[in-house]
Parts: sequence; structure tokens; C-alpha cells
Amino acid sequence: MPFLNDIFSLVNTKRSAQIERFRSNPGEVQNEQLEYLIRKAADTEFGKKFEFSSIKSVQTFKERVAVRDYETIMPEIIRLRQGEKNLLWPGDIKWYAKSSGTTSSRSKFIPVSKDALIKCHFQGGRDTLLIYNELVPNNKLMSGKTLTLGGSHQINSFSNNSLYGDLSAILIENLPFWTDFVRTPSRDISLIDEWERKMKLITESTVKENVCAMAGVPSWYLVLLQNILKYTGKSNLLEVWPNLELFMHGGVSFTPYRQRYKELIPSEKMNYLETYNASEGFFAIQDDLSSPGLLLMLDLKVFFEFMPLHELGKENPKTFMIEEVETGVDYAIIISTNGGLWRYMIGDTVRFVSLFPHRIIISGRTKHYINAFGEELMIDNAEQALKDACQTTGATIREYTAAPIYMDTNTKGAHQWLIEFENPPSDTTKFMEVLDTKLREVNSDYDAKRYKDITLDMPHLVVARQQLFFDWLKEKKKLGGQNKVPRLANNREYIDHLLELNKA
Repeated sequence: MPFLNDIFSLVNTKRSAQIERFRSNPGEVQNEQLEYLIRKAADTEFGKKFEFSSIKSVQTFKERVAVRDYETIMPEIIRLRQGEKNLLWPGDIKWYAKSSGTTSSRSKFIPVSKDALIKCHFQGGRDTLLIYNELVPNNKLMSGKTLTLGGSHQINSFSNNSLYGDLSAILIENLPFWTDFVRTPSRDISLIDEWERKMKLITESTVKENVCAMAGVPSWYLVLLQNILKYTGKSNLLEVWPNLELFMHGGVSFTPYRQRYKELIPSEKMNYLETYNASEGFFAIQDDLSSPGLLLMLDLKVFFEFMPLHELGKENPKTFMIEEVETGVDYAIIISTNGGLWRYMIGDTVRFVSLFPHRIIISGRTKHYINAFGEELMIDNAEQALKDACQTTGATIREYTAAPIYMDTNTKGAHQWLIEFENPPSDTTKFMEVLDTKLREVNSDYDAKRYKDITLDMPHLVVARQQLFFDWLKEKKKLGGQNKVPRLANNREYIDHLLELNKA
């Protein structure tokens, strides 16, 4: 469809120029975002409390408003969900994204204003298609449909005027009517709450469609795609959807799943494009198919600050603006948004891999790491090591988690890895040796603790039974949507429960 692609590019000429502007002038564009946000919110209760109308600089904004986490803003969220208006952002807020990035018992409800839906989330989706169209001008997306795998929503317990659910469900519910002609399955099926029934109906309805693209979380898509192959009796996805060419993925690292997707979709023409679309906002898009870096989208009404990890927990932590960051450093993201989040620490950590344009990788979570012995093991370290171990031993991983084994009087500390394999390694001992070697290569703190086994012993492997993590999430009623297994934990809360379930 080159003709339609040319029209799409022409219509979006202005937007392409705006993207080029923030590539070259990130600081200027980010200052404009903050000015927009404080001007719009000046007459809200929050804006009056911190005198937004007199803020003329980033430094003043940082001096007046402290860095906040969910525990800090929860009382305001409760008030919003009870129907209060003009509290954090002008007007009322109807939608709340139930954050399911962890399996903790306490859910987070992130406000999603109409302004955030239109100017951040939806604009980010359009930008993704624009960037892909520029990367692959002869793509055929417009000749078929995009398969979307969403969550569900329901009336919340505070007010009949507000709803909560997975971000994906909120986006599907609010999409313009005409998008029904270019996406599958139908909204009714997409928003079914019961996961296993939804899988059945999605399978039955989408195998008849001309699916050219998919969008969603890689781990949950694997469940769906394997179900589709079983239903159709086909050996790979191209036999079901011969025009499939793009998977727009996010939510979890794609590294553990890449080999399995190559097996399911055996085509060199298949493209994988990562996006960073969190409940709190649409943040970044991969703009180079040959590079893992994601272009930070700096004009979607989100103001970014970046906190070095050594500042975590301090009363007045130091944060850096976009023009002050460096490559190779892990930062916690602090955001202010048009959803009413002010200097909010979302819990993700990123690392810049290039400047001008500013590209990031998601390196981990501020709470999902292992540092029981001073090793500071981040998710990005784990993903690199697992990739090497899989390549060396021919393994593919379905899910995993890891946690510390604490020292006692007779044993040294270690890390315990609970891994559910799609294809088991040819040699589990070799798998762990490669994992350990790579971790020592990419993490000097881990290497120091492993030196001569003085502090840390060799990591331990427990091979999980099939469907363990699925059963665990099902037990917690967290199947589907954006629910994720915590990859790393600094305690044994998750892994001990999983090990008990592994015996069943």
C-alpha cells in the first residue's frame, strides 16, 4: 500500500517536523512542557497550594514540589475517585488505570485525564505508526488489521461516575469508532474480564482476519499465539496470517522471548518495534529497528526528571533535566503529567544509550532488583546474562524470577533462579556457568562479591514445572492484561510462594 503510506506521511508532515525538533532541542521542548503543565493546573487545588502561577523556572518548581511516590499521592487519588474535581488537574477524571506492573496485593490507581488520553497516549500510538511508516515505507499495515490484546474495566467501588481497569482496556474503550475497522477483535471481546474465555473468543474470531500487525505484552501474546496454532493445527503464524509483518510490544523485556517469536513467525521480514507506554504516560518509541534504544518522546505533555539511583531515599534527592543526563548511568524516572501526577516517581529505571537524540533502555525497577549483598543486580543485567546462557545451551525461557539466598552460619549467600523453560537447556550446569560469567562481566559489583566465592556462591537454578507462573498469576486473579511476573526481588516473598506451588 505505498500510495496510502505516502498519503499518511504527507498528512503527518507537521508531526514529523515536531519530532525532529525535540530530537535536536530536547531542553527547550521540555521547558515548554513544564510551562504548559503548570499553566493549565494553576487554578487547581494543588496548583494554588504550591503557587504555580508564580513559578517561572524549573528550579523553583523543584524547590516547591517534593518528589512523590504512590503512598504520598494515594489520599489525593482516593479523593479524586470519590468525585472531587480540580484537585490535581482541571475538571473531573473519569478513568483510572489499575497498575498491574507488580503482583503486590495493593493495586495502584493512576488517573488518566481526557487531556492525557488524547495528547499523550493516543498521540503516542499515532507516533508509533508514523515512525514505523518512515522506517518501512513499503509496509502493508493499511491492507489489514492490527490484533490488540487488552485487559478489562469495571465500575469502581467509590463512585458510579468513574471506572478503572488495565490501561489497554481504557485505551480500547476510548478509541474513535473508526478504529474498529482497522483492529481486531471487537471491543466486546477485548474487554471480557475472564481471561480463558477471552482467549477462546479471540482465537475463534481473529483466525479469519487479515492480521498484519499485533500490539501488546510479549508474555501474554505467547499464550494466545500458541492457542491459535493449536486451534488451527498450523505449524507457525504465517500459515494463519501470511501478511503479518509487525509486532509492537512493550510492558516486559523482549529479550527472553525473541527466539520463541522467531520460531512462531519464521520470516526475516517480520519486524519488532518496542514502545514504552506505561499507565502514567506514553514515554518512548524504538525508532531504529536495528538498535534497542527507544526515542524519548519529549513533547507529549510529560515533563521528565532523572534521579541517579544513589539519591533514592534521600529527603531532597538531586534530579537532572534532559539536557544534563549522561549515557551509561541508571536513573529513576520522575514525571509531571497532564494526568495530574506531579514529580511522581513511577518506579522504572532507565539508561541513556545515546544523546541528541535521547534514546533509552529500560534497565529495571527501583524496587525490583537484588542488592542483598551489595551486588546491585538490575533487570538489564539479568536479561543480558540469560540471553547468553540461552544462546549457548539452546534454551528458550517462558518466565523467570530470582531472589537472594541469605547467609547463615554454615553457608554463603547466593542467588536462586526459578526458571520455566519453553525449551530446556542442553546442559543446566553450563547454563548457570554462562549466566554467572555474563553477570560478572556486565556488573562489577556482582563480580566483586563473587570473587573467589568469598561473599556470593554460584547462583542456584530451580527448573519450574510447566505452567507454574500462569497458575501463580491465576491464583492471584492476575491473568492477562499488563500483569507481569516480578523478575528480581530483594527478598524471598515471591519465590518462596512459587516454590511451594512448584511442588503441586
